[in-house]
Amino acid sequence: MWKTAIGRLRWIGNVEGISYLLLLFIAMPLKYWADFPQAVSVVGALHGLLFTLFLAALLHAAIVKRFSLLLVLGAFISAFIPFGTFILDKKLQAR
Repeated sequence: MWKTAIGRLRWIGNVEGISYLLLLFIAMPLKYWADFPQAVSVVGALHGLLFTLFLAALLHAAIVKRFSLLLVLGAFISAFIPFGTFILDKKLQAR
């Protein structure tokens, strides 16, 4: 999976998607319902790093595989939608 640009994009997309879900559904409730803001600090920083790596992998795959602008835009938007990167993974797997 790591050997190709698409494989790296799929892998980091899945990891980034998991970190986003952890941020939304675990860290944020802990911050607001349990008065534990450190959860957002830690998970948020990790998610930010993974999001940056996702963007780098997307750029690399777009250049190597000559993605259309529409595909790049769709992949970028998928990172902002819960479960979006998992849907992207299925589309990339079909490619």
